[in-house]
Amino acid sequence: MTDTLAPPGPLADPAARAREHRSWYFYDWANSAFVTTTATVLFGPYLTAVAETAACGEAGTPQDPCHADLSVLGVPIAAGSVAAYAVTAATLLSALLLPLVGALADRTSRKRHMLAGFAWTGAAAAASMFFVTGANWALGVGLLVVASVCLGSSLVVYDAVLVQIAHEDERDRVSSRGWAFGYLGGGILLAANLALVTLEPFGLERADTVRVSLLSAGVWWALWTFVPFRGLRDRPVTAAVPVDGGHGPAGLARQAFSQLTTTLRHARGYPQTLLFLVAYLLYNDGVQTVVYAASIYGNRELGLAEDVLIVAILMVQFIAFGGALLFGRLAERFGSKVMVLFSLVVWTFVVSCGYFLPTGEIVPFLALAVGIGVVLGGSQALSRSLFSLLVPRGNEAEYFSLYQAAERGTSWFGTLAFGVAYQLTDSYRSAILVLIVFFVAGFALLARVDLRRGIMAAGNELPTVLRGRVSS
Repeated sequence: MTDTLAPPGPLADPAARAREHRSWYFYDWANSAFVTTTATVLFGPYLTAVAETAACGEAGTPQDPCHADLSVLGVPIAAGSVAAYAVTAATLLSALLLPLVGALADRTSRKRHMLAGFAWTGAAAAASMFFVTGANWALGVGLLVVASVCLGSSLVVYDAVLVQIAHEDERDRVSSRGWAFGYLGGGILLAANLALVTLEPFGLERADTVRVSLLSAGVWWALWTFVPFRGLRDRPVTAAVPVDGGHGPAGLARQAFSQLTTTLRHARGYPQTLLFLVAYLLYNDGVQTVVYAASIYGNRELGLAEDVLIVAILMVQFIAFGGALLFGRLAERFGSKVMVLFSLVVWTFVVSCGYFLPTGEIVPFLALAVGIGVVLGGSQALSRSLFSLLVPRGNEAEYFSLYQAAERGTSWFGTLAFGVAYQLTDSYRSAILVLIVFFVAGFALLARVDLRRGIMAAGNELPTVLRGRVSS
């Protein structure tokens, strides 16, 4: 791939456009290995065990957890809440950095280079989790923060590229296929790690197999990022207004910050876009916290072994692959907003059932995993394509930076509520029940979004389903 810029917008040739779509899908394939193996399944319980070792001298068990506190700058922190608070810290930092990343991305024609740079930095941090051992929980927290912030930064650019490579009528399909591809890639690596953690080959102990799995997720993320880096086309900046700030990296940063300030000031001119963002912040916090908390909940509250948790998440991965494709098809008939609203009803039901799961029973937990898999990919993929229609032209990355503040692994209201609820009640059941509030509130706000008015105000074309004709 050369550095020659492609014309603005999706490529005119259908075959060339499809090839670029396929290259774009591979970043979902690349980063999903970290999201599943590390962020969703293994690192939460592993970091909790490391924190418990630091607090109690040895890791607790689901039947006899460690209840001692760690001291962080003189503040007592429950060892069982360290992982949740680490995710919260990463998201708070993201809230400060991602909008600036978005402003920078909108002002550069080298988006694929930004995407790859953030991805490879995050992958290096993810692979370095191999070195988190003993009681060194602080190293684990630091690496999780770096990897999470880099993931969010790369996804700001990645999501903005969707607008450049796909027409309005293509975005539900392209976004859904990207998510489906990601679940498939993440599932394949997770299956390999399932075998590793379960069989413990070559004389490795369980902690060693977990660390090797964490390393594999970082390496996978780094290597597969080369596909979108080589296959995507850079395009010229289309609508970033020049701002006086000087030249060079420092000048570009000043210009980006000034442009971001202007964009946020003018954002009130797009009330439907802002209303969707608030709704998404709420319900996606619920989704991401359920995904994050599932392994801790199953391990610490239900007493299930790590290999059972990996099987459950593996089931979710492959079921979500089909669920994302199914929701993409249904969105062509009923519209993405209707399908996202439907998914929130199912999410509320899933969390309610999770509260009543019996301790030590594997089958009910796996049945609940099936329900999660059906709606997980669809709700996320369609939210992304739905938001892309509400983003003002030329400011895609800036708006997607706000969107990414609530995206995979960076929800903070949910993880904060979950961590506080556990610290106050000493029960993960009470903590997970709190998440219903996020789904109900998100549903209520999303139902009020006027899509037709919001899309037209943003200067985008109405997709066929909103023009009153169902696409074939």
